[in-house]
Amino acid sequence: MANQVESSLIPALFDVLQSERFVTLATVDFETHGPNVSAISWILAKDEHTLLFAVDQRSRIVENIKNNSLAVVNLIANESTYSISGKAVVQEEKLEGVPLKLALVKLAINEVRDVMFYGSKISSEPAYEKTYDKTAADRLDRQVIEAMKKA
Repeated sequence: MANQVESSLIPALFDVLQSERFVTLATVDFETHGPNVSAISWILAKDEHTLLFAVDQRSRIVENIKNNSLAVVNLIANESTYSISGKAVVQEEKLEGVPLKLALVKLAINEVRDVMFYGSKISSEPAYEKTYDKTAADRLDRQVIEAMKKA
């Protein structure tokens, strides 16, 4: 049985991508031209065709996207695993309204593919904890998400 493929986010995925979320991002490495995978959490669905995410300006992700726009976000949600692919562009070199030097990246979604293996479902989604000052982390997370919503 083939996995389901969509050209945009389904409502359940759009909803979970309205706040900070653990995802992995695959880009093409600008030096090796091989795959490069990073974990990110500042991601937001602007609409069903567009994802925005914020990363440190010095991140390898930024240089990778500037050299090759193809990218894939891997999302675990809705009891499954999804591959969200498209073309990415650095929309803002410096995301305004946040104290860190973050770049804002826009991913124009080409395909959303349910890639969970047949006959299974996710029973527990990944969870993570910030290991620095909780109050400062919460404040920064709110600032970043709000700045992304305004972009």
